[in-house]
Amino acid sequence: MAEQEVKLAQKAQLYDLRLMFTSGGKDAYTTQEIVELLDRIAMEKDQQ
Repeated sequence: MAEQEVKLAQKAQLYDLRLMFTSGGKDAYTTQEIVELLDRIAMEKDQQ
């Protein structure tokens, strides 16, 4: 993967995380909840 593609993929992952936080309906998240969201993103990316 070229450096530009890596940067684009990283931005997409950050955007996915942003969407999960903003659609969650919460103003604050625990560390455990954040870890679970990150795990969910990782698992979804593995399935693609």
